[in-house]
Amino acid sequence: MKKIVVFSATLAILLSSCVSQKKYAALEAKQQETQSLLDDCTTKLRICEQEKESMATQIRTLENTNSALLMTQGNLATLSQKAAENLNQSLKRIQEKDLKIQALHEALNKKDSVTLALVTSLKGALGTLSGDDIQISVEKGVVFVSISDKLLFKSGSYKVTDRAREVLAKVAKVVKAKPDFEFMVEGHTDNVPIHNSCLEDNWDLSVHRATSIVRILQEDFGVPPSRMTAAGRGEYIPIASNSTSEGRARNRRTRIVILPELGQFYGMIEEGMKKAAAASEKMLNEDIKTDISKPADTGEEPEGRN
Repeated sequence: MKKIVVFSATLAILLSSCVSQKKYAALEAKQQETQSLLDDCTTKLRICEQEKESMATQIRTLENTNSALLMTQGNLATLSQKAAENLNQSLKRIQEKDLKIQALHEALNKKDSVTLALVTSLKGALGTLSGDDIQISVEKGVVFVSISDKLLFKSGSYKVTDRAREVLAKVAKVVKAKPDFEFMVEGHTDNVPIHNSCLEDNWDLSVHRATSIVRILQEDFGVPPSRMTAAGRGEYIPIASNSTSEGRARNRRTRIVILPELGQFYGMIEEGMKKAAAASEKMLNEDIKTDISKPADTGEEPEGRN
């Protein structure tokens, strides 16, 4: 009977570990997708600006050529139809690039403003609690809240302290007000080995700590579990040297990684690009209609006038 109980407990832990690993891998892939999207937008923005400059140079060349023709011939009639078409096409392309650049800037600025609002909300909620034990930062468009383990747990334990609940209550209030964000709770340790009847090693400890926090966020503060992932990183992503007590203290931490909803960001970019193309086409059509409606000025007197 005892063997059956031990086997069942072991199987449950393995299954929960698999689920946690799947959720963690999915959220980590989403974080990488966020960075890839930002890199792609930056590249597109740079290409658009380069093309804009190239077309501006072409327009200046055409304008200089047209000016030379006007000075030589004395009137606009000498400007060929082909040159006029080229000028219109160049103007259309540079206008479209301008609008696309503006759309990309607006999408990036909107995302940055959402991220800034989130950081401001977190700092305002945590107030005097933030300091050496709690650090809020933004890296590559992702918001990180890093909390030292001495604020959350006792040494070698994954039981959350009463003071930690005060911190988690404030974090929960902010994330609940941002339903378009998902987040991952990461447990980190130093490299000092641990092994007892409850914990196999530091990796095991980091997973238990992350799980303890998401349970409190769910059960005590009503954060939807579908928005959370618990992950243990063990001792493998240190931020300081483990050769000193100060460095080990910095490495023992829990990090909350907050990710934006990518679908909204994609939608902003796609909508901006469509509007840019439509506006550019409209401006070109209006220019063509205007050119067609204007009579050609050849400098000659109309027939029949004495």
